[in-house]
Amino acid sequence: MSKRKLQRFDELTRLERVYQFPFPLVHTDHGMKGNWNKNVFKNDNPIVLEIGCGRGEYTVALSKDNPDKNFIGIDIKGARIWRGAKTANEQNILNAAFLRVHIEWLAQFFEKGEVSEIWITFPDPQPQLTRENRRLTNKKFINLYRMLLKPGGKLHLKTDNIGLFEYTLEVLTTEEGEMEVCTKDLYMDTPKGFNLSIQTTYEKIFMAEGYKINYLRFKI
Repeated sequence: MSKRKLQRFDELTRLERVYQFPFPLVHTDHGMKGNWNKNVFKNDNPIVLEIGCGRGEYTVALSKDNPDKNFIGIDIKGARIWRGAKTANEQNILNAAFLRVHIEWLAQFFEKGEVSEIWITFPDPQPQLTRENRRLTNKKFINLYRMLLKPGGKLHLKTDNIGLFEYTLEVLTTEEGEMEVCTKDLYMDTPKGFNLSIQTTYEKIFMAEGYKINYLRFKI
């Protein structure tokens, strides 16, 4: 491991509102479960998760754009989370937090119905059929999100990968809920009130290469 990565891992342990659980738990609920508003944010505002947040660019930007909501970026890559967490600390963004944990374990950290919205921004599409179980919009994960979300909670997906987008649409056809927004060209068919200025590094790269951005919002 590089010296730079080690330095980031070390600094991550000292940043505020960063919680790290990279090793397997014994299938027991953590004390954070059901207590994020009380113990972390000190308010009763809606909680929004960014799944696979990477560098946390979306988590940070959404937090600044929506001070009336609380945002938690979730990823297992500590060296990536470091960037978003450091920015949130430097800018004193108190409604942004980060959780370093495997997505599969989220039920141990969030109470049923504790979350109001979930964002999935530019996930690895895992195009191989043998890796379908790792796609963040497969049936297993959708069931997990449904459990975490309040009734009427919303799932957002933003991706450049049309294959993953169409796969997700197919999965959601079997789910109870309402497709509120669905576009295969977000910058030509922009939903009312959508902030196009919030972009990840990957999004900027994909757009520069000519890819269209797909977006959906599904109300569960």
